[in-house]
Amino acid sequence: MDSILSTAQTWLTDFFDSETKKEIENLIANDTEELKERFYKNLEFGTGGMRGIMGVGTNRINKYTLGKNTQGLCNYLKRSYPNEEIKVVIAYDCRHNSDTLARTVAEIFSANGVKVFLFSELRTTPELSFSVRHLNCHAGIVLTASHNPPEYNGYKVYWTDGGQIVPPQDGEIIAEIDSLSFEDIKFEANDNLIQLINKDVDEAFFSESVRKGSFGAKGKDNFKIVFTSLHGTSITAIPEVLKRAGYNNVTIIEEQAKPDGAFPTVESPNPEEPEALKMAIKKAEEIGADMVVGTDPDSDRLGIAVRNLDGKMELLNGNQTMVLMTKFLLDQYKKKGFNGNEFVASTIVSTPMVGQMAKAYGVEYKESLTGFKWIGKMIKDFSDSTFIGGGEESFGYMVGDFVRDKDAVTSTLLACEAAADAKANGSSFYKELIDSYVNFGFYKEHLVSLTKKGISGAEEIKQMLIDFKENPVESVQGSKVIWIEDYNTSIAKNVQTGEERNIDLPKSNVLIYETEDGTRIAARPSGTEPKVKFYISTNVKLENASDYKSVNSQLDTKIEGIVSELNL
Repeated sequence: MDSILSTAQTWLTDFFDSETKKEIENLIANDTEELKERFYKNLEFGTGGMRGIMGVGTNRINKYTLGKNTQGLCNYLKRSYPNEEIKVVIAYDCRHNSDTLARTVAEIFSANGVKVFLFSELRTTPELSFSVRHLNCHAGIVLTASHNPPEYNGYKVYWTDGGQIVPPQDGEIIAEIDSLSFEDIKFEANDNLIQLINKDVDEAFFSESVRKGSFGAKGKDNFKIVFTSLHGTSITAIPEVLKRAGYNNVTIIEEQAKPDGAFPTVESPNPEEPEALKMAIKKAEEIGADMVVGTDPDSDRLGIAVRNLDGKMELLNGNQTMVLMTKFLLDQYKKKGFNGNEFVASTIVSTPMVGQMAKAYGVEYKESLTGFKWIGKMIKDFSDSTFIGGGEESFGYMVGDFVRDKDAVTSTLLACEAAADAKANGSSFYKELIDSYVNFGFYKEHLVSLTKKGISGAEEIKQMLIDFKENPVESVQGSKVIWIEDYNTSIAKNVQTGEERNIDLPKSNVLIYETEDGTRIAARPSGTEPKVKFYISTNVKLENASDYKSVNSQLDTKIEGIVSELNL
């Protein structure tokens, strides 16, 4: 506690503003537990940048923690590009303080002689990623905490290729930040270096989104969509992109259309949660819509609900939508003829079905660690190849390479194209999914996510993963474990034969069990939230579409048994 108190007291100097000092003095005098939570560590970059609860302290999002990051990034950019005019672009979402924090970040860049393009109003994360290359910038920043609760905010850094920072840049930038003190931050803005941007960049992004996401689908006039932005940024982009692509039957949930960082109509602005789309699904049932689309606050994730075999709206999971969007893209490329250098991509905790599908089409499949920064890195590393599309189980997808992060704007258009075309051909999005299960194998996934907050929660997560590794699972629902993949050691071991193989991916705190019947169980801590996640994937052969309901029920029972067996 002495070291925490000492760290907190460094925030009582004249460099810090009076409100900050007053709050810290109050914490020191009256709330030592809260003081510990705010100062026991520094916020760190995870899979999605830096995210945390807003407030004073080294373990909080505020103008000083973001300022130190920005100052470190300025120093790194200047060292990396010593003879160039450095340019960055900054966007922000609907969250509390996002606009003022974005302005502060812009002012620090300008104080360091960096040219800043700052969006005049909130914009989507995919538009920010697009803008980095469109404006020939060296880096980009978006102020967002994605789908986290209202008390959170965050800071994502993009590099010159429009993708999030990856090794070695991330480590080098962090080292630069860690070498600084807060007093090194330059807050004195040079307003001449800050240029507000809006409609010109919007126009370029919308045009490219329509170009990349449109495939001449039939039946647009007869396809009804219900759309909700869940109080986030996608309201600035998706309605316009759908309109330009020819979708005129779009009903917007007006109660959720106004950007609002309190997210007043939902418990969580996360389209992975059925509750978040409850209002939109109700409207869809009322008006007989074909599809519901909902996006998270910064518009990089999308949730989709469509009519199932019984005609009821059903929320699909991220793996299911990824499979269908990938299949649709592969079909479009196949019509034109493959060149032989195309690839699709996904992550180690997503459904193996994408790999099976790619194999069936004769297209290369690449797999990365969790997080779209790794898929973005693939595009840069394999620049001679053509990236068709790719996604991950957590409701993110990317169409082509004009955006280098998950993109709910273009993905929404792509999903509508696939579904409208299916309906026009006498099928449906849901029936296409079942047909895919018949053709490529019936893969079904389930996520167990356990939240563990604070200091004690971080220790609990750490211990759970240690236990999962040191007390290895020997069988799952009667099927022997064959492979254990340890991404911390980069070794996959066949526990039956003793065979070992190297994992050619960066080290990561992930452990995966694979059984003889193809069941996979992965465990990892979240990179952006105080959670530990367990990913379960099962599969079976589906002989006929008519067997879907009974086989689906069997897989549900199996997954329930796995959850129970592992005490999750």
